[in-house]
This record gives sequence, C-alpha cells and structure tokens, in this order.
Amino acid sequence: MKMGDISYRIKVPLMFTLVILITASVVTLALTWRAYEELREEVFNNAVEIGSVLSNSLPNAMLHDDLWGAYRLVQAAEGWSGETSSRLLVVLDKDGRIYVSNRPKELAVTTPLRAHGAELARVEAEVLRLTGDLRPRPYEYPNDQRLYVILPMLSDGVAMGTLVIGYDRALFWPRFIAIVERVVVSALLVTVLLLPFGWYLGNRMVKPLGHLANCMSKVGRGSNEEITCDLRQGKDEIGRLGTSFQQMLGELDEKERLESGMLASERLAAVGRLAAGVAHEINNPLGGMLNALNTFRRYSETDALGRETFDLIERGLQQIRETVSALLVEANPRSHSLSPKDVNDVRMLLLADVSRKQIRLDWRNCLEGDVALPSTPIRQVLINLSLNAVQASPEGGAVHCLVENRENRLCLSVVNEGPNISREQKLSLFEPFSENATGNGLGLWVTYQLVHQLEGNIEVKSRGGRTKFVVELPIKET
Repeated sequence: MKMGDISYRIKVPLMFTLVILITASVVTLALTWRAYEELREEVFNNAVEIGSVLSNSLPNAMLHDDLWGAYRLVQAAEGWSGETSSRLLVVLDKDGRIYVSNRPKELAVTTPLRAHGAELARVEAEVLRLTGDLRPRPYEYPNDQRLYVILPMLSDGVAMGTLVIGYDRALFWPRFIAIVERVVVSALLVTVLLLPFGWYLGNRMVKPLGHLANCMSKVGRGSNEEITCDLRQGKDEIGRLGTSFQQMLGELDEKERLESGMLASERLAAVGRLAAGVAHEINNPLGGMLNALNTFRRYSETDALGRETFDLIERGLQQIRETVSALLVEANPRSHSLSPKDVNDVRMLLLADVSRKQIRLDWRNCLEGDVALPSTPIRQVLINLSLNAVQASPEGGAVHCLVENRENRLCLSVVNEGPNISREQKLSLFEPFSENATGNGLGLWVTYQLVHQLEGNIEVKSRGGRTKFVVELPIKET
C-alpha cells in the first residue's frame, strides 16, 4: 500500500507519534551528552586541583634533583581524591622523559612515554604539540583506557616539566551509565504519556476531514436533499472547507431544482396542451350524446331494464364529463378575494377524513384580513394538498397546515408524516394519471396548473419521514 493511499486519520496521528519519538530521542541524546560533558568537566577540575598543589612542590624537588621527594609527593597526591580505583600520575622533565610516576615498575624513570604503548605515545605527541602552552588541557582519544589532563609545572613562570594525570574511564563510567538510565527512563515515561495524547489530538484534528470526505462521496449518488452533514464552519482551513461544501450543496440543490422545474414545466405544458385539446374534442360529442340520451328517455317508452340501462349509460357519460372537465382547469379571477373564513371552510371540509384516519390536524390560519387573490382556485389548491396529505399520513400521524401573508406573498405550507417521495417519483408527481398517484393523479396536476396560472410556484421536499408542499403566490397591488 502506498503512503498516499493511507487515510489521514492514520497518517496524522502517526506523524504526531513520529515527532514525539524524534523529540524524545533528541532530548535524550542532548541530556546524555550534557551528562558526559559534566563528568569530563568534573574530572578536569579534579585534575587541576591536584596539579595546582603539586606544581607548588614538585618544581623544587626537580631543581634539587630530589627523585625520592618527588615520588613521595606523587604517591601522596594519588590518595587525596579519596578514590579507590587507580589513577595514573606521571611527571615529565623538560625533555619529555619520565621523571617520576606513581607506577615506577611499569613506567621506568628517564624513559619516553612512547616506549610504554600506543596510548601513551599519543599522549606524548599531545604534550609536544602543547609545548609553550602554559594552560591546563584535557585530552582523550576514542577507545583509550583513560582520560588525560596535561598540566605544565611552573617555577617563577618557567616550565620545569609537565604533569600528566590519567583517569581510568571505569572511574566515572558507572556514574555516567546511571545518569543515562535515569534520562532514558524519564524520556520513555514522558513519551508513553504523550503518545496517547498525540494520537487523540491527531484524530481530533483529522475527524472533520474524514466527515467531509464521507459527505463528498455521497454527492452525485442520489438526491442532495438526503445528504446531511454537520460540518464545523469557521475561519480556519477546515472550517472554510465546511462552509464551501455547504454552499456547494446549496448551489447543487438550486441547480437540480431549477432543472427539475424546467423539465417538469415543459412536460406539464405539453401535457396540458394535449389534455386541453383532447378535452375540447371530447366535450363536444359528449354533450351531444347526453342530449340525445335525455331526448330519447323523454320521448320513448321503455321497460324497467331499458331505463336501468339508460341510467347506467348516463352515469358513465357523466363520469367521463367530470374527468374531462378536470382537464380544463382555469383559475377564475372574478371570484371574491380570499378571506380567513375561506381558509377555515377548508378545515371544516377536512375534519371528516381526519377523524376517520385518526390523525392530528395542526391548522394555523395566520390571515388577519382579505387577500387580493381569487378565493376559488386557492381553496381548490389548499383542499387538494390537504386531502393528499391526509391520505398519505399513517394512522396516528399528523398533518400540519400553515397559511400566512408574508412580504406581499401568500404562502401555503402543508406537511404530512409518512413514506418519503423518491427522486424518480418527483419527476412525474404533477402529471395527470401518474403511476405514483393513489387516484387518477388529477389533484396535483390541477393544483400545479392553478398555481402557475396565478403566477406562483410550488415546491416539494421529502426527507426523514416528512413530506412538505410549499406554495407561494404573489399578491398584486390593486
């Protein structure tokens, strides 16, 4: 798996973990190096203290060539520090040869240091390099057994020789290891405490991105109305992404609504013209047939079976006439203006169906006076939408109706509980004789025609077990 294929919910916490581990390692190395430097400095200071004491007494012994006195001073100096481990003390004369040491059997007098191994040969080379430098200097070489401090011995400002003090690394190595162990244990404890916090913080930072990616994956797979994303909005990058995504969803909803509206308008306009033409063509012969039937019944004598047959034919023709009349919908602007009483009358008409289905009707009539709109088509629109809502609601459900005058627009809102209307069903929702209709489908088609004849618009939203029809009609000033 490539690094780019791993989720940020894993990558970001891992990066936090890596940063914590690197930081802990760097801090541990820095503290370890600092501990090592402090131990070296302690060794150097100890050597300087010893050298400052010996430099006051050894030059006098060397001037008088008192080898035995010099040896006793060196032996005494070996025990001043109180350390039980051995320490090497070597006094070199001006020619760089051994004058005296605390190990006379190993380091013979008047022999050069290079004669006693490679390690001391390097020390001798360092002494020669520092000839003329009157300051104490530390010296160490990787893998050598000892750490060395080189101190010139002065008498009246003149170098009489050189004091070389060698400290066995075993002298301070246990202390160094103990310090390192404490540093490492402390770093591990801090790392163990920080790792869960870093993982939690990384997950918390990336969680909005994962939520946004999940929401974006739903775009294009269905209706945008069904996408519910509770994205944090703010001024940071993730907040701006959430804001932009919500704006994108709104624009996509608007685009989809406009496209669906245009498609539905074109389709319904074509269907309306066809239905009106067919209705006019049917109405003419249908009226003639009914007139002929009435004439025949009036001037002919038939038995009971004939009269029953004529009644059956007349009822069939009347049903055809009513259906065709529904296709010739036309808003009559000559009806009286809409009043609050007209809206309450619609509520009275619904009570029987509401009681039969045992549902709750929440009716809110917010009109305070007459509205300059024809009452008859608006009553028809409100009745059609309300009856459909009652039929679609399950037993024990609720229907909410709101009628209000808002900013020179009459707003009708009808909400019912029940199954959602799918995206495919919405495309043919306002067509007559639709397959999705419970009846012949003329109710919503008539409603759509009346709304558009009044220069208004109708919108439907269906999600979460609630379907909402909203009608807005402009109120023209008189």
